[in-house]
Amino acid sequence: MKQRYHIKDYKFSLIILVLILSVIGIFMVGSARPDLQTKQIMGVFIGIGAMVVISFVDYKWVLNFYWILYGVNLLLLVAVPLFGVSANGAKRWLDIGITQFQPSDLTKILMILFFARFLSDREAAINDKKTILQGIALILPSLFFIYEQPNLSTTICVGALFCVLMFMGGLSYKFIGTVLAIIVPTAAILLAVVIQPNQPFLKDYQQNRILAWLEPEKYESEEAYQQLNSITAIGSGQLTGKGYNNDSTVSVKNGNFVSEPQTDFIFAIIGEELGFVGCCVVIILLLLIVIDCILIGLRAKDTAGRIICAGVAALIGIQSFINISVATMIFPNTGISLPFVSYGLTSVVCFFMGIGFVLNVGLQPNKYQ
Repeated sequence: MKQRYHIKDYKFSLIILVLILSVIGIFMVGSARPDLQTKQIMGVFIGIGAMVVISFVDYKWVLNFYWILYGVNLLLLVAVPLFGVSANGAKRWLDIGITQFQPSDLTKILMILFFARFLSDREAAINDKKTILQGIALILPSLFFIYEQPNLSTTICVGALFCVLMFMGGLSYKFIGTVLAIIVPTAAILLAVVIQPNQPFLKDYQQNRILAWLEPEKYESEEAYQQLNSITAIGSGQLTGKGYNNDSTVSVKNGNFVSEPQTDFIFAIIGEELGFVGCCVVIILLLLIVIDCILIGLRAKDTAGRIICAGVAALIGIQSFINISVATMIFPNTGISLPFVSYGLTSVVCFFMGIGFVLNVGLQPNKYQ
């Protein structure tokens, strides 16, 4: 059915927030790696185009193909170990000629769409064991293939996103409380196990990162090196920073004190060059984007729309929290991009796609709320 949209329902405030953050990202990537700035600009323009087109495509129509979306996601993830490109000890990318494509970034968006339809169709039975087990069984293949790349940070992000989607689908607080009562002590026990010699769960480098997080003074010249330098860089920026694109030889980017400053540690560049003020601006922009997505979801005309908005909001919030926590050593070192800011064409375009779906939900509000 053809939808009739009204311009007054178009959420320009959300678009403005995303564009401001993306422009900051372009400048920060340009400072960290000038040779990649043009690609970042290209990614933003492609993302904007995708966002605008998607925002006018009825999300209800897209959700009719939710099983196809699920299948496409699995095919792409399976293609990675078979045909993927390796870098830094991981195989996470597919070479598509003009650029490299990271399927795990698209997984996040496709899973939001899939579970929006899957859970809305089972809204009355969301607390049945069968529905819960079906949901877990459907997310496990994605988690497995992403973990095997290896990509622990994205595995955690997708797992946390799945929990939010299930909650938004109507999972009872009683069930959530029971799960938390089991997960929290289990996580503590698991942490105690994975730091032991010859543990079977994590690769050696992943275990070393956890050990370096727990005892950084013992690993300051090895695994903890990058995070300690990141903290030093953020602190050195003080209130207003050392200035954009400064050429100091002791800069975190110029001194090779962190690897991948344009992606995993982009927040260290922001802290050093723009200071506490710049860090706060980025965090506030991310927070406002999340809040805008939630507010749009609250006015959605159906459960699927609410799940889409909550999913995109959760994805941006979770991924931002992980990235900034790594840069400030709240979490162990694990690579994941900062939404709309870090370099990466797939990441940038996928986040814009997510915003496009949120905008479409906003174009079809519940007029009776």
